[in-house]
Amino acid sequence: MHHTAIVFLEFGAVLLGLGILGALALRGGISPIPLYLIAGLAFGTGGVLPLATSTDFLEIGSELGVVLLLLTLGLEYNADELVTSLTGNARAGIVDLVLNAAPGAICALLLGWGPVAAVAMAGVTYATSSGITAKVLSDLGWLGNRETPTVLSLLVFEDLTMAVYLPVLTTLLAGLSFVQGAVSVGIALLTVSVVLVVALRFGRFIEAFVRSPNSEVLLLKVVGLALLVAGLAQQLQVSAAVGAFLVGIALSGQLAEDAHALLAPLRDLFAAVFFVFFGLQTDPAKILPVAGLAALLALVSMITKLLTGMYAARRAGIAKAGQARAGIALIPRGEFNIVIAGLAVGAGVHPDLGALAAAYVLILAAFGPLAAKLVQPFITSIAKRA
Repeated sequence: MHHTAIVFLEFGAVLLGLGILGALALRGGISPIPLYLIAGLAFGTGGVLPLATSTDFLEIGSELGVVLLLLTLGLEYNADELVTSLTGNARAGIVDLVLNAAPGAICALLLGWGPVAAVAMAGVTYATSSGITAKVLSDLGWLGNRETPTVLSLLVFEDLTMAVYLPVLTTLLAGLSFVQGAVSVGIALLTVSVVLVVALRFGRFIEAFVRSPNSEVLLLKVVGLALLVAGLAQQLQVSAAVGAFLVGIALSGQLAEDAHALLAPLRDLFAAVFFVFFGLQTDPAKILPVAGLAALLALVSMITKLLTGMYAARRAGIAKAGQARAGIALIPRGEFNIVIAGLAVGAGVHPDLGALAAAYVLILAAFGPLAAKLVQPFITSIAKRA
């Protein structure tokens, strides 16, 4: 059979399968991310039906998925909001960082994986899934609650931390010397700072260039600019994902809303491909040996995120029911965690890191929304008694 025909057949089957899995997740009221990861495990090395020829195509699609995920995440905020979040919620943000990065780093060090793996695992356990959390808040009617701005501010703080963390991680993964690494990190942080300053001072000029009354032209300009900056960022030893995130931050107001609406279907398509491709890189046989460790790590992470949310909400003067909701909303892990693990796996940090991260995200991406639904009646009863 012709090579192109095989690629079309495999890719079509993958997308159709993902559509069916997404429908099942929607019916069950859970995030589709765990199902997408399982699909990748089924089609990858050691799976029940390994793909033969379309993995290169899926790899490009997965990289586009990361760029689009971070671009649309950046569109949710503007530079002013990021700066305000950094100054107004710094204490809660630091508590979040320490409590939730520590379990992953300690786990990697205890397993003898080395400091680079510890830095990668710290990121895997630190970041909450903004997408899943936003869906939980919307589905359960929590968007109008008093604790929601606190939850969102922590998510913004995490996103800004990622803008600094990812350049540091990619430098470590590249295996550069101390001097080369310091220079690379310095360039990365300078690039991030310059983009933030440009977004704050000259964002209106960027918006004027990108703005168009035609949706097709607007989509082409936004995606083209994001890919251009992502490629440039990659050349400067800054993650392409961070470059795309900063492009999103530079756009605000109605333009950002229009761009987000246009990008959403494209993002969802390639993000699903990304999760599948991560699963393709993970041998299912390696997950079972680390399943117990992943469950223990997930349990610890649930506790630390719950404590983080309760602490942040209490500082904002929110009652106990709201504190509990804030903590539960922060439990899910998803896209950012897999992005970080994918970078580490691609660099060959440790053969078991990908399997542990996949199992960890599978547990928390599925259990986070489910836990929120299960405890909703209990929290409501607490609020009524209060």
